[in-house]
This record gives sequence, C-alpha cells and structure tokens, in this order.
Amino acid sequence: TVIFFFSSLAGFGPFGEHAVNASWIAVQELEKLGLRDDVDLHVYEVPVEYQTVQRLIPALWKKHSPQLVVHVGVSGMATTVTLEKCGHNVGYKGLDNCRFCPGSQCCVEGGPECIDSIIDMDTVCRRVSALGLDVTVTISKDAGRYLCDFTYYTSLYQSRGRSAFVHVPPLGKPYSAEQLGRALQAIIEEMLDLLEHSEDKINCQHEH
Repeated sequence: TVIFFFSSLAGFGPFGEHAVNASWIAVQELEKLGLRDDVDLHVYEVPVEYQTVQRLIPALWKKHSPQLVVHVGVSGMATTVTLEKCGHNVGYKGLDNCRFCPGSQCCVEGGPECIDSIIDMDTVCRRVSALGLDVTVTISKDAGRYLCDFTYYTSLYQSRGRSAFVHVPPLGKPYSAEQLGRALQAIIEEMLDLLEHSEDKINCQHEH
C-alpha cells in the first residue's frame, strides 16, 4: 500500500529583531531539498499572533489530517538546532505583533499544564547527531512561553501529541540557510521513521 504523509512546517513570520527570519529561510531551503517521495509536504508561514494561531492550527489539522506537523521557529538565544520536547499551557504574558496577549495567559483553558510530543526527541537527537552533519542538535523542555511555545502547545493539544517543534539560531550564528535546511531534512526523516515504527508495533499488537 502507498501511504501519503502530510507534514506541514510553520516558519514564524518576521518579528522583533529578526528582520530575516532564519526559521522561514530554513523551511524554504528544506522545500528545495525535499523529503522522500511518499511525503506530501505542505508549508505555511504562521503569523506571530496568538489569535491567528488559535484559529489557524485547528483549521490546518482539519484540512490535511497530517501524520505529523513540525513547527520551526527562530530563537535569538539558540546556538544549536534545538528539539523541543513539550509545550506549556500557561504563562503567556508577552504581547504579540498585534499588541495582544491572552487575558487568561493560557492556550487552552482547562487543558493540561504541559503536553509532551509522542516523538522521542532524545532518539531523534542521537540519530541525527550520528549522521555527522556539521550542525549540533540538542534537546529542550522549555520553548520559551511566547508564540513558539503557544503554537506548539496548541498543535500538541489538537494532534494528541503528533507534533514537533524545532528552534533554529539566527542565520550565520553560526549556521547557513543550507546547513539549517539539511539539518531539518534529517530531523524530519528520523521523526517520520520513528512514527512509522511505533505505528507498525501498534498494528502488530492489534493483529494478534
């Protein structure tokens, strides 16, 4: 059987001091490189606006029913490509590009405080590091309580954990767009591989 995988990547729109958004450039580089033939890749640029995120993420899930959504954001503090393990529900006090902040300071009222991705980021990190790319990959449990974290939580809540978030450093600090694109390609292929193997195991258990 032929399986089509829908992976959407969201590189955040330009914001703050990042006139050139490394995450969007990296995602465009990934588009050029491509993924395997059975992957149907959809790319969206997500505005840095809480209310747009709350509307757009569920709409994209409904439209595509993707196997996986990978969000990509830029972090001025990052010096490595960082795999985020989880999203947080509360603590959103920073104003977005519309000068708006949720009154409740949370993503989903009544939702769990933290949602983990079902993807084992430690394994992804170990496998990608073993490939010998000239990019360092690390793990994080705190996506920063701003739009990146807010989007990740919203996506994890919507997908029951079938989401991932990758933070990239600003361009040239230290990586080029091409290096970031190659790293994203390797990361996503490892994520898809892990997802498929876990689903094969579940299907085997159902058959016995």
